[in-house]
Amino acid sequence: MEIKYPVYQPSLKGNELKYVTDCIESTWISSKGKYIGNFEKQFAGYLNVGYATSVCNGTVALHLALLVLDIKQGDEVIVPTFTYIASVNAISYVGATPVFVDSLQQTWQMDYNDVERKITSKTKAIMAPHIYGHPCEMDILLDICDRHHLLLIEDCAEAIGSKYNDQHLGTFGDIAAYSFFGNKTITTGEGGMVVTNSNALYDKARNLKNQGISDILYWHDAIGYNFRMTNICAAIGLAQLERIDEIITSKIRIAALYRKAFENTAIEFHGQADNAFNSYWMCSILIPHAEQRNELRSFLNQSGIETRPLFYPVHSMPIYSRFATSGFPIADNISLRGINLPSYPDLTDEDVQFIASQIIKFFS
Repeated sequence: MEIKYPVYQPSLKGNELKYVTDCIESTWISSKGKYIGNFEKQFAGYLNVGYATSVCNGTVALHLALLVLDIKQGDEVIVPTFTYIASVNAISYVGATPVFVDSLQQTWQMDYNDVERKITSKTKAIMAPHIYGHPCEMDILLDICDRHHLLLIEDCAEAIGSKYNDQHLGTFGDIAAYSFFGNKTITTGEGGMVVTNSNALYDKARNLKNQGISDILYWHDAIGYNFRMTNICAAIGLAQLERIDEIITSKIRIAALYRKAFENTAIEFHGQADNAFNSYWMCSILIPHAEQRNELRSFLNQSGIETRPLFYPVHSMPIYSRFATSGFPIADNISLRGINLPSYPDLTDEDVQFIASQIIKFFS
């Protein structure tokens, strides 16, 4: 069956083509050009954060954030097992040890009680991914970090535009990382951003992402990396950022329609805390029984509706299973019962209602 309703596709209805054409005509297509600085400045302004520096993808953004904080071999970083694997891979890149924690039942975010239990003398930082756009409990995590003298890294790959107590995510911790992959709320195709309120961390990030180059041309004072974003990607990102409020408004409309459709059914729409503003990167549900998931997905596929399972807990994968020092019952249960639904901004109300009706039909 041809897919009529993909899980996600970007909305490219603004100045993307105009700005990219300008890059090509000007010949500024690599890691220099006006769009890079403009995108970084506008993104920092949108978040109300001090500094933003662009990179080539979201995983690199996490890697750079850890490098900037000097997290290394022998350090432990607490991270939820229910997250996209890039969060954990970045910890491995710097030689640190991931320490997994379980999730909260309502919001699916990292369980702060489990965080407290897992702190040791080797714990250097907490990495807080805001899963599927919903904020972690930032006040509690900040208090934990303050009491135990830990660094806080926000993984905002899925949470552009989301807020906690009316404050943008990515502005709470020591440093934060964003992704602009093609399925993110705004996209550059591939790309990412590191943001911070610390001038020192910002300067170090800019140095390390650009081969460790100093103020003297071709003189390098650190072992750096080529993590730079291209001017073409930044041009797309700037055009997307100009429409971010419109895109997020549409995604919230879609989430509200799904939530209403599943009222008084056995289908659980992603829960939301009172102090959270979820930008709904994905619209996700839990079905009653895990063994129904494959059959439901096949049923929806016959109507041209694409779905995806939620993330597998990272501790369940052979490459990271040795770090599983406890059970993770909530994360396991959410993963086994969860499905991502189509949630791209250009879905109409009628589209969403049809998709929801097909899911309800399966269970009737």
